Order: sequence, then structure tokens, then C-alpha cells
Amino acid sequence: MQEFYSHGKLLLTGEYYVLDGATALAIPVTRGQSLRISKKVDQKQLQWYSLDDQANCWLQMSLALPDCLASNSFGPTDKLITILRSALELNPKLLQILEGAEITTFMSFPRNWGLGSSSTLINNIAQLAKVNPYKLLEASFGGSGYDIACASANGPILYQRQQDQPQVKEVNFEPTFANSLYFVHLGRKQSSVDAIRHYLKNRKQNDDVIERLNGITRNVLLAKDLSHFENLMEEHESIIAENLQLERVKDRFFSDYWGSLKSLGAWGGDFALASSHLDQQTTKNYFYEKGFHTFLPWNQMLPSLKTSS
Repeated sequence: MQEFYSHGKLLLTGEYYVLDGATALAIPVTRGQSLRISKKVDQKQLQWYSLDDQANCWLQMSLALPDCLASNSFGPTDKLITILRSALELNPKLLQILEGAEITTFMSFPRNWGLGSSSTLINNIAQLAKVNPYKLLEASFGGSGYDIACASANGPILYQRQQDQPQVKEVNFEPTFANSLYFVHLGRKQSSVDAIRHYLKNRKQNDDVIERLNGITRNVLLAKDLSHFENLMEEHESIIAENLQLERVKDRFFSDYWGSLKSLGAWGGDFALASSHLDQQTTKNYFYEKGFHTFLPWNQMLPSLKTSS
């Protein structure tokens, strides 16, 4: 039996524009997804089980190999078959691994949280197939690749695409005001594919925008106090909103909130980063009263990380 593990992710700065070369600050989170494979019987079938964070099986199937990977049928298995087909094209020897195998995936975060159900799966399958995870991402769904970088990182990273090549640098990002930072889930999971499509349709001349965002990223790493950090978050939100015709999460849901609020990743539905100079219970009560009940202090999302298997 073999087991592989990948971290989930959160994107603090550079969202959308990371596709065009902006330097993004991204953080792997403790919650992720594992993949376990064992050989059961000598037959040309793959048994697949996907378990959620409550150990409930939400996807179960038996795939006849290799015929199913050539199929263009549509259904709940499309995403998985697309990834497996792309991995097989990158390494045909993967077929020998899959035939007669039983694979079970285990997710340690709710599927609607937007922490990387697809990217952790792609990275795990890439490890299984012994292929480049960035090439597998590009061959299957596309994207900037920052989530793939987070999947195997051991801490916060700076991520940039240079001529479509990923540049990853681990950085020290342990804000002294971390006890004043919280993650709030908005409960409206966004499609990364749709978010990328919106960006590509609405982006304008962006060299100046990228430079401004890069400056914010640099300054976030240097921020010494909460007030400075909040100003940077507000500026980042305004830049994205103005240039992509998107509504700021604070304007949409929390216009009376006293701290800063920043969307993370695809705007509008996944997590937002909230800062607060008030105590944790007061801050939590504010979001609960608004109907947002997934409220996580910074250190619950980002303690010491599990290393890859």
C-alpha cells in the first residue's frame, strides 16, 4: 500500500493577476487530502472511493481500464477521469499501476470550503504517476499553479509564473498580530474555471496593476503592526475591485464591520480574511449574527504542517 498527501491552500495576495506574472503570497494549510492505493485483484479494473471530512463516501465507482479513460461520457466522474486521462498521457506506465488497484481519497476539510479539492487531488495523482504536477494541472484544468505549489510546501510561499514556469520561494510569514486575524467562510463556493474566465475577459493593461500588487505583497511580509496590515489589505481589495469590476466582500456583506476584510482566491464565495482589534468573542459574534458560522482563528488554519508522505 502507498499513501500520498497534499496540503490545501489559501491565496493572500495577487489573486487573478498571478495568472499574468504577479508575485502572490500563498499559504498551505494544515487541512488537505490524502490518497491511498493498494492492489486488490489481478483484473483490468480500478475501484475508486472518495471520502469527505466526515468519512462519508461521496464518490464510488468501478472503472474498466483502459476503455473508461477514452470515454467522453458526462457525469460526476468527469473531473477524475480527465485527471487520470491526462496523467496517463504524461506517463503511459500509470495504466499498470491502476489496473487491479483500489484507491481511496480522504479529505480533511469540507468539500465546499474551496481549500483545493481539485489541486490536492491533482498533486496526489501526480505523485502516484510520477509526473510533473504543474504539467498535469495544465493538461487537465489549467490555472496559475499556486495551489499546486502549496500542496507540497512546508510553509508560506511567494509564487510567480515567469514565462509559464513556476517560481516558488518559501518565506517567513508569522505576523506578530496573528491573534487579530480570522478566516470567515462565506458559504458560496466559487468555480476557479469561471473566475479565471471572468478575469481573462475583464482584465486591461495590467503592468501597472501587477507592480502595485507586487508592492503590497512585499510590504505585507514586512508589516509590523495590525494597522499597517489592514491598510494593505484594503488597498489590495480596491485595486482588484476597480480593475475587474468586482464587488468588495466588505461592501457586499459587512459594510458596518470595523476591521479589514479581504477575499481570498476567487472572489465572492470561499474564505475571507478578517482583521479585528476587538477580542475574538466579540468578532466571532459579529459574523455569527450575520449568518456566517465558519469562523477560524489564524492559528487553527496554519499551525505546524504535516509533511508529504
